[in-house]
Amino acid sequence: MRTRQKDRGTPGPEEPWNEITTGLWMGGHHWTDRTGELQPAVVHRQFDLVVSLYSRPGHGPDPDVPHLVGEMPDGPLTAEQLGTVQELAQATTAARQAGRTVLVRCHSGYNRSGLVVAQTLLHLGHDLESAAALIRRRRSPWALNNPLFTDYLTIGLDTARLLTGLDEPV
Repeated sequence: MRTRQKDRGTPGPEEPWNEITTGLWMGGHHWTDRTGELQPAVVHRQFDLVVSLYSRPGHGPDPDVPHLVGEMPDGPLTAEQLGTVQELAQATTAARQAGRTVLVRCHSGYNRSGLVVAQTLLHLGHDLESAAALIRRRRSPWALNNPLFTDYLTIGLDTARLLTGLDEPV
């Protein structure tokens, strides 16, 4: 399965991860240092829960840290993948409500992680406009640059899942 679209002309993130709101972090598996070199973002025990929408060996977390993985492309999602986004956002919301720190990550920490973090913020009482603005301000102006993902959020994941399922073979 292809999990990353080719470069869209977006610069790499300048940090491995950023705190979007208290205890809710968003990041990737790679980041770009001050010299422009791509660096691995390896998580150990910095968070109580790690949610990965892209994963690679050697990037953590440590074995004793809960790790939820739902690999998916940075492109059109199936109804099943949208269901996974909903489940991961619910788990992230529950962890935050319990006071746990959570890292949601994908390759660069822009789109797939942005989709889950935005849905989590919606569950926590934000409206979509303020959630997207917060993500872009705290992570990167390039976050949530996939217009399909913002469309999913705009119409709601339940509706997007139903409509996407109509196009899938039975």
